[in-house]
Amino acid sequence: MPVVKQLSIFLANKPGVLARLCETFSDHKINIQGLCVSDTVDHAVVRMITSSPERARTVLEDAGVLVVETDVLALRLPDRPGQLAVLAAKLSKAKVNIEYAYGTTGTGGAKLVVRVSDMKKALKVLNVK
Repeated sequence: MPVVKQLSIFLANKPGVLARLCETFSDHKINIQGLCVSDTVDHAVVRMITSSPERARTVLEDAGVLVVETDVLALRLPDRPGQLAVLAAKLSKAKVNIEYAYGTTGTGGAKLVVRVSDMKKALKVLNVK
């Protein structure tokens, strides 16, 4: 399924806060499948894909942590030069903005998480079902 739930979690930007979050997820048997951390002066925005977004959200909300759920694309691309350029060009031609992205490469290709301005149009343009 190319559309997945991403959790954006707002945490204090201090040593140990992310470690405690990860330990809590581990205690609840929630696997972290994707992660991006953006820092600001006083807080960090942790964007996360998990094995159970509903359970993760409940755990966070029960702990009083601000969390926002968003639909994002989770794509697999060949690990070859130019693949991101092709994807970005298709979206650009359709006037779909890439708001942010994060990913990795490794055995089996590249994995890319993308937040777009128009999910329906992006799925159609990328021919993703």
